[in-house]
Amino acid sequence: MEGFDAGQLIIYMVVLIFAISAHEAAHAWMSYKFGDDTARLLGRVTLNPVSHTDPIGTLLIPIMGFIFASAGGTLAAIPLIGWGKPTPVNPLHWRNKDLANVMVSGAGIMANLLIATCAFIIFKVFQLTGTLAEGGALASVREPLALLLVMTLIMNVSLAVFNLLPFPPLDGSKILATFLPESMQPALAMLEQYGFIILMAAIYFGLFRAIFRPIESVLFYLLGL
Repeated sequence: MEGFDAGQLIIYMVVLIFAISAHEAAHAWMSYKFGDDTARLLGRVTLNPVSHTDPIGTLLIPIMGFIFASAGGTLAAIPLIGWGKPTPVNPLHWRNKDLANVMVSGAGIMANLLIATCAFIIFKVFQLTGTLAEGGALASVREPLALLLVMTLIMNVSLAVFNLLPFPPLDGSKILATFLPESMQPALAMLEQYGFIILMAAIYFGLFRAIFRPIESVLFYLLGL
């Protein structure tokens, strides 16, 4: 991606907002299924992005990250990633709390992987049938449609992997907490106080880019790009 492209930014933001909305809605839906209607009563069991958009994490930081990365500036190594408004849950209402914690925490990750799988299948079908090739049925919108599908795949896989990492406040740390012995819980709680700062530092210094780069390479290989 050389230079800033407003069209790519629009597609990127549409994909990101949908991915984040699906992620948070999945948390809310799964929590409701385990007996907690906190998020449902707040209107969070929906794909409506208005309910899940955080002005900083969903809009400002992703847009700035995209602009810096497309310009090849010093922040180009920062993964293009974002987050939505945290989904409120009340574990006291859950049935089977340990299972609920794993399922609710993992629901957003599963939603992103499902979207990524759908995008991959659609792209491969278009590729194998020549739908996007010269003379194909969708040849006139080949570039934006291909970009939409590739971004949907990469963005949702990236969000799933990102949230699997055991850094508070990511979902992976909540899943990990379920399996940690009681003696380790205070250490995790202490880490959570500084989790966001640690997370931002890890992003800034390229830790997650080092993780995502080989994943992106594998995805491009599978796509035949």
